[in-house]
Amino acid sequence: MVITVNDYEKIRTMYMREHMSQRAIAKALGISRNTVAKYCAGASYPGLRADYHRDASVMTPDVIQFIQQCFLEDAQERNPKQHHTARRIYDRLVEERGFTGCESSVRAAVRNLRRTRSKAYVPLEFHPGEAMQIDWGQAAVMLGQERLMVNIFCARLCYSCTPFAMCFRKQNTEAFLEGLAHAFSFFGGVPRRVIFDNARVAVKSGYGKQAVSQDRYAAFAAHYCFETVYCNPASGNEKGLVENLVGTTRRNIFVPVPRMSSMQELNEMLVARCSQYIESHKVLRRPIAVKDALEEERKGLLPLPQLCYDSRTVMEVRVSPYATARMETNNYSVPVKYVGCTVAMKAGAETVSIYSDGAEIAVHPRCYGRNQDILSLEHYLPILERKPRSILQAKPVRHALSKTLLKWLEIGEFSGRELMQILEVYVEKGEDEIFRHQAEYLSHEAIRRIPQAVEVQSVNLAAYDEQFMKGDAAACQKQA
Repeated sequence: MVITVNDYEKIRTMYMREHMSQRAIAKALGISRNTVAKYCAGASYPGLRADYHRDASVMTPDVIQFIQQCFLEDAQERNPKQHHTARRIYDRLVEERGFTGCESSVRAAVRNLRRTRSKAYVPLEFHPGEAMQIDWGQAAVMLGQERLMVNIFCARLCYSCTPFAMCFRKQNTEAFLEGLAHAFSFFGGVPRRVIFDNARVAVKSGYGKQAVSQDRYAAFAAHYCFETVYCNPASGNEKGLVENLVGTTRRNIFVPVPRMSSMQELNEMLVARCSQYIESHKVLRRPIAVKDALEEERKGLLPLPQLCYDSRTVMEVRVSPYATARMETNNYSVPVKYVGCTVAMKAGAETVSIYSDGAEIAVHPRCYGRNQDILSLEHYLPILERKPRSILQAKPVRHALSKTLLKWLEIGEFSGRELMQILEVYVEKGEDEIFRHQAEYLSHEAIRRIPQAVEVQSVNLAAYDEQFMKGDAAACQKQA
């Protein structure tokens, strides 16, 4: 018999107010005495159902202990992409322990055990200019015709949630320090604390509070006057703002895969998207928009130093007879007049600059391969002019010119002087300019023709003639 609310009310009224016995109430209403006793005591009411739970008999303490051991192995590995799933734990139980239960029982146990292991976090709040979080991510891009996995340097101010992102081909010390310097410049100031992982580009030894900074990073931090806060291992929650930024950047800016002509163009696009975010976004559960919060935060940032820190790696090398300077197994060309000289090489994240007596004499994209030659054709024009028979076999020429242009020069029967003039046009105006005048070059008219008339200023020789005549008259008088 289903007890309704009306029945429940009658039982309670007859018992509490009319002081009838439970036997009399049961007889009057035709309800079991046990049911009447339960409702008279107020131990229950209609519609209340007791929770039902029964542990599966196959989930013995040994099985539970095995599941917990799997969790412990995951914690020691610290690789979230290779952890035990409920299915993998079930398979191991069957293989290693002869488990006879069903997979659903294991899934339920795993779910319950993981729920008990969940961590609680303290919500954080920051003052304007107090802190910035940084992190790295990766994404695929198309640079020209090449598909690359680039490293994304992400930074975020903790008060305003203002983002900054910049890409590098390699995650090294130069890229790390350049990314920080560009972030400070973008934000318009320096936060008092920088929070990030125990990255080896900044940490010499230890981790967390015991971390010891690398010398170059310590000098950089001293120049910009900020304090470093190293996170504990496997504690992404300590920099949750920037952890979210890495994923958001990858999903919203790198989908579909960007197609850019250069790394500089890619970074210009990233800065534009960050600026767009600042102008249009408001973070959920934040009282004001990002743009307004950034204005407040800039008042709390430390001012930028007058001199930007030079984070490039510097070394002195001697220029080889092939007009190259060597760094990290790779050779970078310089003008041939510097052969035998000692030059300074400064390697940044994306470029290598070469100096002689304080003047910049060459700039190349930094090469992260091994035993490569990075040669600029214009550096070798003076020596090619002296040795024209080597032009078509010269490595700088073959590296610079496309296969199509090189083949055209090989079958064109050009003289050494004509080849030099074509190379000079290539260096000054590019390959397209040569192909635009291809027919003229083949007829040898474009090379032999003087590009423009030479203007010769007229000279008045009257004064010369007068002096010449005076000279002749004096000579005649002397002879007489």
